[in-house]
Amino acid sequence: MQATRTPQDDHAPTSAQVLIVGAGPAGLSMACALADAGISSCVLEASSLAALQDPAEDGREIALTHKGIKVLQGLGQWQDLPAAEIAPLRRAHVFDGDGLGDPLAFDAQGSGREVLGQLVSNHWLRRVAYQGALKRAALISIRADSRVAGIELGAQAASVSLASGERLTAQLLIAADSRFSNIRRQAGIGVEMRDFGRSVIVCRIQHSQPNQGIALECFHYGHTLAILPLNGDCSSLVLTLPADRATAMMAWDDAQFTQWVETELRGRLGEIASLGARHLYPLVATYAHRFAAQRLALIGDAAVGMHPVTAHGYNFGLYGVELLAGLLGAAKKAGQDLGESATLERYASAHRRNTWAIYQGTNAVVKLFTDERQAARLLRRGVLQMAQHLPPLKAAISAQLTGRRPGLLGQFQSLMRG
Repeated sequence: MQATRTPQDDHAPTSAQVLIVGAGPAGLSMACALADAGISSCVLEASSLAALQDPAEDGREIALTHKGIKVLQGLGQWQDLPAAEIAPLRRAHVFDGDGLGDPLAFDAQGSGREVLGQLVSNHWLRRVAYQGALKRAALISIRADSRVAGIELGAQAASVSLASGERLTAQLLIAADSRFSNIRRQAGIGVEMRDFGRSVIVCRIQHSQPNQGIALECFHYGHTLAILPLNGDCSSLVLTLPADRATAMMAWDDAQFTQWVETELRGRLGEIASLGARHLYPLVATYAHRFAAQRLALIGDAAVGMHPVTAHGYNFGLYGVELLAGLLGAAKKAGQDLGESATLERYASAHRRNTWAIYQGTNAVVKLFTDERQAARLLRRGVLQMAQHLPPLKAAISAQLTGRRPGLLGQFQSLMRG
């Protein structure tokens, strides 16, 4: 297989054992993890080289669990992040309905840690993933402006046909090309898709009162408003509402928009001012029917595309990277074919165990807390009150937020035994 090693070198050809489609943070992190296991890869990306080298700010802030941070540290990416770009998530307060009552509060107490997690901008995660790939140029080749036209998953190898007419072959193909994965579709893998009929508006805001590192999740009637605490006197606003209403609000000027936000926050952060552009994203969750096929593995959003309310999306991507790289590294040491079905099935089974319950639970929470019927309003209020007065249940939720063990199921089992 012919590929360029990195965008900066002399375009010397290399032979890669694995093809990765998608040079987002999941795809590039996968390449880095494989390189650390001595496995060469070629990363194919449809967008331009400039977009990889200097990722645009897209309004998204990623909440990283301690487990996700550990994966990034192992890849050397966490160390490349400027300290000013890492914001601690100390506590989370959940409000329901009119938002006037006491919140359900979560913190890291009992976890042995000071914070629930850390917040990092998505474009910075993309940047350090790309830098990590460049540091491993001997084993990673990156090809921008490379659109995949077709794939072939054979018994002996996986092949990719590019729009340019070029054909590339390797032992294994990994899809990391978004929740709307073209590779997944071409492989004939279906997906459970939940279109919530809603959109998310994200932007940064400035406020006159300190956020104290506290995330606010306000399940108001008709919309959900979340505040993610950043460093200094600013935060990230994540507003979820019906798609038609979101489109209309995107047309508001800054004064109208910030006044509305200030009102909805009930004065919690004082006076609000807009910082930068607003970004609009459709809200769709996906879960692939299979995470592996012959000579193919799915990672990142191509495997699981989460609703952002529980902040597990990119963390799941990192867990999948660590898991798959570990299995492939072991296969390499044993002299096995990297595309062997047994290895891929072990990955698929383990990643499903790690993600399925949280995916379904997240969607159930979203369904309940966006249901405006009176019975649902009473039920969601009761759920929050129960969590407030049952420490084991509250601890279970906090355990999932911090990514520590035991997991949510284990905590519930302990609660039932008690």
